[in-house]
Amino acid sequence: MKAFVFPGQGAQFVGMGKDLYDNSALAKDLFLKANDILGFDITSLMFEGTPEDLKQTKVTQPAVFIHSVVSAIAMGADFQPDMVAGHSLGEFSALTAAGALSFEDGLTLVSKRAMAMQKACELNPSTMAAVLALPDETVENVCNSITQEVVVAANYNCPGQIVISGEASTAIVVSLLIVIALSLFIKKTKSGKAMLAVSEDKGAAQLMGINVNQTISLTFAIGSALAAVAGALYCSAYPILSNTTGAMPGIKAFTAAVFGGIGSIPGAMIGGILIGVIEILGKAYISTQLSDAIVFGVLIVILLIKPTGLLGKKINVK
Repeated sequence: MKAFVFPGQGAQFVGMGKDLYDNSALAKDLFLKANDILGFDITSLMFEGTPEDLKQTKVTQPAVFIHSVVSAIAMGADFQPDMVAGHSLGEFSALTAAGALSFEDGLTLVSKRAMAMQKACELNPSTMAAVLALPDETVENVCNSITQEVVVAANYNCPGQIVISGEASTAIVVSLLIVIALSLFIKKTKSGKAMLAVSEDKGAAQLMGINVNQTISLTFAIGSALAAVAGALYCSAYPILSNTTGAMPGIKAFTAAVFGGIGSIPGAMIGGILIGVIEILGKAYISTQLSDAIVFGVLIVILLIKPTGLLGKKINVK
């Protein structure tokens, strides 16, 4: 017995379907037909878009449907299942692949479903993340303990995998609290002032009785803890992870620090906001594929005008 099971939202990836488009005339025709049905060029987003583009529900669901159904149809005579099934969105793919729905009707239904869900997301900004290898009861108890925000167990996928959903403002609130706490720690505590002194002049700090090695170790420990928090907040919006997930965010985090001025905590946050604004404007008015290049181009311009960054202190060469 042969069964085909079709995936739901979350199975998307940049480049999905490109090999089919390039190597199958039938597949190419279906991709072009999909563009006409949807009224926008979804194939460009599938083949050359960014993960941010593809994670929009109004794009994700049609993209996964198109890839799944075209993959099945392109198999030709080799696609002879005894049964088909699908997870969530994948049910539409399964019905279409099995011939219960036409490609046009299936894609139209999926598109309307996606647009309705996208509208709901925009009315109440939220995010989802998969929690692995924890008992359902433990996840439910943690969600119930959070009273400041809405966080609930949304999907029980299988034993050991539960999806939680909640308000997206959590990341912004947590980030602001961390910036305030870190600024107070640096300016008001003995350890924070020691970190400032060591960063200015290790030799002078040592003469003043500061344990330089201990201070450096504390700095790395705090930095690692902040990186862990940042990773958790970032990955809450990207439930499908890989070993390169943190590469670009790491580069952009350093870019934000350079934007704002190395050593300036408020500057780093302003730099991060600027990067976000520049990316949005770049995608909206120039090109989704060039958004990163635009950010780094603006960085170069800022450094040429003000080498120490927006809020960086002037360096006096002795």
